[in-house]
Amino acid sequence: MAKKEVSYFDILTQLRAKKYFPIYYFMGSESYYIDELADFFEQHILTEEEKEFNLTVFYGGDTDMETIVTAAKRYPMLSEYQVILVKEAQNIKDIENLEFYLQQPAPTTILVFCHKHGRIDKRLKVANLIRKHGVLFESKEVRDYELPKFITDYVKQKGAQIQPKASSMMADFVGADLNRMTGELDKLLIACLGKDNLITPDLVEQNIGISKQYNNFELQNAIIEGDVYKANQIVKYFEANPKNNPLQVTLAILFNYFSRLMLAYYAPSKTERGLVDMLSLKYSWQAKDYQRGMKRFSGVKTMNIIGDIRYADAMSKGVDNASATDGEILKELIFKIMH
Repeated sequence: MAKKEVSYFDILTQLRAKKYFPIYYFMGSESYYIDELADFFEQHILTEEEKEFNLTVFYGGDTDMETIVTAAKRYPMLSEYQVILVKEAQNIKDIENLEFYLQQPAPTTILVFCHKHGRIDKRLKVANLIRKHGVLFESKEVRDYELPKFITDYVKQKGAQIQPKASSMMADFVGADLNRMTGELDKLLIACLGKDNLITPDLVEQNIGISKQYNNFELQNAIIEGDVYKANQIVKYFEANPKNNPLQVTLAILFNYFSRLMLAYYAPSKTERGLVDMLSLKYSWQAKDYQRGMKRFSGVKTMNIIGDIRYADAMSKGVDNASATDGEILKELIFKIMH
């Protein structure tokens, strides 16, 4: 029986190990994962010779469940499996008609549904049957704080490693556009060949154009350390290079940090393990930033900083702001944070 909840990388690992299930249903708001998985089924399960007779692609708007099920019941020809790929499955109106087939799905058929920009109700009987016999995967949009883990996992799947600072630099610079992110990471994977397959901040600076000295990762660190000079140097760099360092990204990163810092004060245990659990951190080393932050800022100061960040965000959108530039708004915010 398949695992009830699996990640995109879990599914890829299973597929590469040739561990297949009779039914896969991919759904959700993040199309990147769905497209990548669909491509794997279309390109890598069958040989070129087997595809001619055993690969069928349907489109939800042009078919119905009866047609799909009829095809799924066929036996493969000169192949161990047949693959049936249903794209745009969100357009199928009679999904409940899949239930009877799933009572006893054909073991030689791999039936794959790709449902974008939405989801089926996980409480439905058909959803439970999909879980029982295969994989029901919801492809959710990656949140900013989840990007470093996505980057690390993607690089690991490609047989390489990336240093935490390099990962944070990429997350800050590229953001949650996963198609763009993987394209940039692929450049770095090529560049790190012959260099211990390790992506370093230097490699990111050389190949992506992100400064390893002047970035949001370093700005946050300067704030935590109370290094006013370094923080102001970074702000000046951002002001001179606004296209590569948009204010909204910086504000989002600072808001995320100080919001979590506020929660850290309420953690039952202020140890690394305690903060990891309280803040749902991915790595234990991240907890050190919050331990340092609690030494640097009081709870009251942290609450005031959160208010200052909200006000800076409003100013950047024209509220109570007739002429201040993004650089000036950030400069004022950093002054308030550090004094």
